[in-house]
Amino acid sequence: MKKLILLSLLPLVFGISTTQAKKKNAQPNVILIFIDDEGYGDVGCYGATGFQTPHLDQMANEGMRFTNFYAAQPVCSASRAGLMPGCYPKRIGISMALMPSHKTGLNAKEYTMAEMFQDQSYATACYGKWHLGSKHDFFPLQHGFDEYFGLPYSNDMWPRTNETGELVSEKKWRSKYPELPLMEGNEMLKTITTLEEQNDLTTLYTERSVDFINRHVDEPFFLYVPHTMGHVPLGVSDKFRGKSEQGLYGDVMMEIDWSVGEILKAVEENKLSDNTIVVFTTDNGPWLNYGNHAGSAGALREGKLTTWEGGQRVPCIIKWPGQVPEGKVCNKLACAIDLLPTFAALTGG
Repeated sequence: MKKLILLSLLPLVFGISTTQAKKKNAQPNVILIFIDDEGYGDVGCYGATGFQTPHLDQMANEGMRFTNFYAAQPVCSASRAGLMPGCYPKRIGISMALMPSHKTGLNAKEYTMAEMFQDQSYATACYGKWHLGSKHDFFPLQHGFDEYFGLPYSNDMWPRTNETGELVSEKKWRSKYPELPLMEGNEMLKTITTLEEQNDLTTLYTERSVDFINRHVDEPFFLYVPHTMGHVPLGVSDKFRGKSEQGLYGDVMMEIDWSVGEILKAVEENKLSDNTIVVFTTDNGPWLNYGNHAGSAGALREGKLTTWEGGQRVPCIIKWPGQVPEGKVCNKLACAIDLLPTFAALTGG
């Protein structure tokens, strides 16, 4: 099955064969930007209203935009369980959002894309939300990443409300959550106890990503940036707060777009553009229960937690100058589980 998927993605999506890619780019860098709960209609070139995403729109103009790209599942952990090992999430026993108290996670026997890159002598890093298990054995460093910084699970899994950050007394089940741990490698740097502290997450992940690119100019690298936002509770820095017509969610999307721009700028300034594949997509559709704190699936039906189109059909943009045709729209069916075998073919994994 994977071989069939792999053979279909390379010529139809990238417009090249494995042999052609290897001749031109023996070991291309790969950057995978993975947004949380961003819907099909939350990017300018997909029809977003009330805010602008100029960097993503430019990325689409310089690369390929997908109109039939699907997340592996319409919920956080399961979606990532499909992305990392490149298989259907149910096959490896993860079909929901893992809680901090769960004793299960991504099995060590699963071969992740990070491990595939490590086997090809790539430097690897993950900055953002992991959500594939909250115990030591399940953390990113045990699954192929050299570096990790971020939250081990969703930012609403704490003893507070989703919107105001206040302590919750009426919801007894929420009081069982620990405070949010901010991780560095396998260790907890600190706990996040206020909503204000979450405002800095997008900036912190972006700064780490730019630094990683700057440090690995002379060797191939794989950078995975699974942003915490726009999962509730929404957090945004002062530089974007109040900037959109749509409201707080629009502010968050504008900061995500800024982050993409900073990462692309670092690639360009280091003269790595021609040898770097950049992929932007999301884990599932918008969490519509949260009204104006949620995104939009555009004209698609429903959102997160459903298998209607709005739950799993998501934005996807791929840029690779000289390899991916510029300004193209791909209507072919593709899925997050296709990325690992495609990366493997392009890098010799």
